[in-house]
Amino acid sequence: MTGPTPQRDMTVLDLDELDSIVAGQPYPLIFATVSGAHLYGFPSRDSDIDLRGVHVLPAAEVVGLWHGPETVDRSWSERGAEIDLVTHDAQKFFRLLLRRNGYVLEQLLSPLVVSSSPEHGELVALAPACLTSHHAHHYRGFARTQWQLFSKTGEIKPLLYTFRTLLTGIYLMRSGEVQANLLALIGQVPEAPDYLGALVAAKAAGEHLGIGATAGIPPVSVLSDHVAALHAGLEAAQASSELPAESCAGPALHDLLLRLRLDGPRLSADSGHQDPSSEAGGAVGGAR
Repeated sequence: MTGPTPQRDMTVLDLDELDSIVAGQPYPLIFATVSGAHLYGFPSRDSDIDLRGVHVLPAAEVVGLWHGPETVDRSWSERGAEIDLVTHDAQKFFRLLLRRNGYVLEQLLSPLVVSSSPEHGELVALAPACLTSHHAHHYRGFARTQWQLFSKTGEIKPLLYTFRTLLTGIYLMRSGEVQANLLALIGQVPEAPDYLGALVAAKAAGEHLGIGATAGIPPVSVLSDHVAALHAGLEAAQASSELPAESCAGPALHDLLLRLRLDGPRLSADSGHQDPSSEAGGAVGGAR
């Protein structure tokens, strides 16, 4: 009789395995990348795999009475992993890019590329034109939501999300670059608290662990003060940012969408796992 199946360590990713998973999607993909805790630098042994991307609806499912799905959302278990795959149709994704949504920018610029295409490289090249000083509002709001969740649960995960989003926002306002990896941000934003590394190490043991068992973590009142200071830092960084108030990427995204609808994406059999920034001339990237 065989023993129990060993628990799979989800802190380790196999991009080739994920490529075979996304290959069976109902619509052609411009790209699929890994988001969530793996992108942010603090996955747990029992983390889900969050796959995000952009699909292209054919013209016949856009111009008629019945419209194809703007969002395809699937969750399932496979090979010992819990997988969550969300893709948006190109039109919806492009609109989100123009609405100062930092979340979709992080997905686009994720270095954990599962599948790619020439249009993925075009989008990466357009990313700098999507950045505005108003992206600070996205990160400020996200941080507040996660802090509220931490206040209810006391779990490490929403606390790390709180710090990650604030530090990403500050770094974006100062540098004009999207950096989603918390471990990288610790070395790039001087205001980052010195206990964040210990929180990351503690979370690796479990997705829903609380802060109580983590040594060297200050009390909640001190954490609250640090979060408030980072909110103030984000406001100051936004006020002095050289990023423009408005995106100038609209016309180029419009032209790209027309081409995708009329001609379809230029899918490439060997495009998986490529670094799209190589085509984009070193455009803004996350988690460098």
